[in-house]
Amino acid sequence: MIDTSTPDKAALIAFVESPVAHLIVRYRRIVEVNKALERLFGFRRDTLIGKSVQRLYPTAADFERIGEICEATLKSGTSTYYEDERFMQAHDTEIFWVRARGITFSSDDPFKLMIWSFDKIEDRPYRSVKLTNREREIAPLIGQGMTSKQIGGRLGISHRTVEVHRSRLMRKFKVSNTAELVSQIILAV
Repeated sequence: MIDTSTPDKAALIAFVESPVAHLIVRYRRIVEVNKALERLFGFRRDTLIGKSVQRLYPTAADFERIGEICEATLKSGTSTYYEDERFMQAHDTEIFWVRARGITFSSDDPFKLMIWSFDKIEDRPYRSVKLTNREREIAPLIGQGMTSKQIGGRLGISHRTVEVHRSRLMRKFKVSNTAELVSQIILAV
């Protein structure tokens, strides 16, 4: 039997065993996770503690952009709560759609200490797929409306190589044109 004799022990057990994925961060570095977060993202607790939360994002650009939006919202002083829907990435590189909810304990310095919850959104038309490293680089650029030539220039690869990856992404997402592909990969925050 689990010892819940003190409020501190009971609170810790409630956090660890909660069926909702929770993450505590200080300045966007992971302080603590619960078992549900380990299951959702496929990481063991000991591989996350002390690491940047960027590890759970598909790209560094997503991490930066969402961080800027979150910080600006929380610093506005209208709320200590932030919520959005976004892509996140599991340990096995599966990219999936989640509802993220965070609360700060300091409006003037929002990233000082935050607690987050994550719920995988199953009923969204977005399909969870496994992407290669190159596809993870190309997909957000397609989502930004860049052409194959622009993407190739940015990544230092041929535009034909980009077109091959775009075609593979379309097959993986089961779409028939670029507009449908963009609707599947764009971040709607």
